Amino acid sequence: MNWINLISEEQLNQLNEISTSKTVVFFKHSTRCSISSTALSRIERQIGNNYVDVDFVYLDLLNYRNLSNLLGQIYGVEHQSPQALVIKNKKCVANNSHLSIDIVEMLKVS
Repeated sequence: MNWINLISEEQLNQLNEISTSKTVVFFKHSTRCSISSTALSRIERQIGNNYVDVDFVYLDLLNYRNLSNLLGQIYGVEHQSPQALVIKNKKCVANNSHLSIDIVEMLKVS
């Protein structure tokens, strides 16, 4: 699975634009949290090499908390960790947190 590492506000803005032609999934991960590690592993097992038409974006919350806050502002979602957001046409069409994250089901909504 190929993750895009989110490291800048400019990159976030570009991904928001990309969402008008392609689904974007953000995964907010805390590297110190075992639940977050479990959620990450589940996502990677679910996705594998499928969903090549989706951009999967990894956000390290410990190093880029400001970008997590910005995601919340842009898409109107309350911060959770771990958390996955499915973005389509610049809108969050699905989001879930903790062990409720099921990317396959979330992508069905979009």
